Amino acid sequence: MSILKKIFVSCPEANHFCDKNQYKEASLLDKIKLNLHLIYCRACRKYSANNGKLTKLIKNPKVKSIPISDKELMKELLRKKMSE
Repeated sequence: MSILKKIFVSCPEANHFCDKNQYKEASLLDKIKLNLHLIYCRACRKYSANNGKLTKLIKNPKVKSIPISDKELMKELLRKKMSE
């Protein structure tokens, strides 16, 4: 097998390397193959960027939930409206 076939990967392989890289499981060779692929593949660059955004959102959620008392009040109001 030629060295080019070992270095250049398909899009599904690049996406797999991107996922591995996201979870810090990619080897140095995987990272090199991924970066070479990202140079010429716009779709995989977008996939990689979206993966990065998703990771940031999951690690730093800014979601505020409704207090349990408010949830119970909403349930009770819904029950009353539905029984009317």
